Amino acid sequence: MNTLESKALKMSNSIGSVPSLILHTLFFLAVISSTFLGVNLEKALLVLTTVVSLEAIYLSIFIQMSVNKNTKAIEVVEHDIEDLADDVEEIGKDVDVIQEEVHEISEDVDEIQKDVDEIQKDVDEIQEDVEEISEDVEEIQKI
Repeated sequence: MNTLESKALKMSNSIGSVPSLILHTLFFLAVISSTFLGVNLEKALLVLTTVVSLEAIYLSIFIQMSVNKNTKAIEVVEHDIEDLADDVEEIGKDVDVIQEEVHEISEDVDEIQKDVDEIQKDVDEIQEDVEEISEDVEEIQKI
């Protein structure tokens, strides 16, 4: 934002303030009161109308500049929201994939546990066979 835009936005902010309201009210009262001091009413009203018309032109420009600035800011925010929505959607897809993989891993762990149980049974059977063979060997040695 250049210096002129910055000053215009500051002026727009200051015009929409309580001190500005008080200042304008005092100005209008001063112009109207000047007629009691001998100023021609038509001239006073002409000056007042001219000042108010010029001020209205500048105010409309300041207001439009503020609207334009806010519109740009809203567009940036909308773009950011769209990006965030896309990111959330991607994260949701990633979570789904991770859940599927965790389920698959859980199934694999169950299968491995079954295999371990079967191997343990085989080891137990082999141990029993080894014990039987050992007993047989001992009997044979006694003879």
